[in-house]
This record gives sequence, structure tokens and C-alpha cells, in this order.
Amino acid sequence: MTPPVFLIDALPDGDTAVLSGPEGHHAATVRRIVQGERVWLADGAGGIAECDVASAVPERLELIVVRRAVLDPPDPAVVVAQAVPKGDRGELAVELMTELGVDEIIPWAAARCVAKWRGDRVVKHVTRWRAAARTAAKQARRAFVPTVTDPVGTRALCARVAAATSAVVLHEAATTPLASLPLPTSGELLLVVGPEGGLSDGEITVLRAAGAQLARLGSPVLRTSTAGAAALAAVSTPLGRWP
Repeated sequence: MTPPVFLIDALPDGDTAVLSGPEGHHAATVRRIVQGERVWLADGAGGIAECDVASAVPERLELIVVRRAVLDPPDPAVVVAQAVPKGDRGELAVELMTELGVDEIIPWAAARCVAKWRGDRVVKHVTRWRAAARTAAKQARRAFVPTVTDPVGTRALCARVAAATSAVVLHEAATTPLASLPLPTSGELLLVVGPEGGLSDGEITVLRAAGAQLARLGSPVLRTSTAGAAALAAVSTPLGRWP
């Protein structure tokens, strides 16, 4: 079993380290990690410090740094524009996509989204999505915590589509399977997931005009909260992320 990962602001630069604060509490009190166990410290941006626990006391671990590494970010990056789902399905979508390796998540205010983020709700929901990404990255033992951007409208999403190396809109009525599309070897792959009510004809038109292709995952029509994760699973092997 791989060691548990704890997220910190910056990797230790010496031979020892102390894990305290909320992560120290989680490690020592919740996880009950003890002397002699191994843990990883990660900065969420590719840096990892592999450490042995020298001592464990309530709320903190005293650590000996065994090895450090800074991993290169995945290339191509995989970005998902996720139409905002209702209720807590947004956090579910973020958790699943993070565990499956997404690099960036763009909350998209699509025309037929049931949920509408306005005023104070924008900060509230973006904060929840970012917290979900952070927690899921730890669960998945990831060195990188995916970026969750501020929400965008369709015009801004079209600009991201135009800038991406390859962009794919997932649509149940598309005739081209996602598995048959050529994928980029570098740059950015942008996957667009529509809302519960489906994409409007206008959204399809402008996204295609910006350079996106339409593709389907398979016969079942998936929920918006699971479609992004399914698409990530489908592209991970051909992209070389999964052996």
C-alpha cells in the first residue's frame, strides 16, 4: 500500500520536518499514524517529500525526510469544462474527476443548468469544489491538486476551446465515438460536459465554431456528474496515463 499523502504549502528544505495544523491533526489523531510509518508530503504542484515518522504526538508528526522529488506535470494536460450540476453533485463530479487524473476543472454556467451560481453563492460553491479537489487528490495519492477555476459563461468557454490543442464536446447524439478520435500528444485536451437538461443548439453551434468536435462515450446516457469521469477513464490509456 502506498503511504498516505498530506498536503502542505511548501516542501521542507532540510532533513527533518514537522507536520502540524489540520494535516498534523488528521495524521496523528484521525489516521493514528505512529513512529516508524512512512508518509508523503506534497505541495499540490508536483513536489513530494517521502518521510519516515520519527515521533507522533497529538496533533503533529516529527518527520525524517528520506527523499524529495519534483514531478513534471502531465502532458498533454486534460481539462474538463463541467456544466454546473444541481445539489451536491458538483462536488461528486470534482471528486471523481480528480481521482481519475483531471488537471483542471472549469465550472461552466451552461444555458440549461438547473443550478444558478449568483452573488455570494459563486464563492461558496467554488470553495467547495476546490476543497473537494484537494481531498480527492490526497485520497488518490496525487502529487498534483487540479486547478478549479472561477466559473465561466459560454463565450469564455469558447475562447478556451479555441486555445486548446484539441477540444471535445460530449454529446449523446454524436455519431463519432470518443475512442475513435485522435488525441493530442502534447498541449491541452479539453473535454466539455453539458448540463442535466442537455446542450442547447446554440451552444453546440458556437462550440463547434470555436473548434470543438462532438463525440459520444457509448450507448448509456450518463449523468452530468459522472460523464466527465467516464471520459477521463476512456482517454487515460491512449494518452499513456494508464499502462
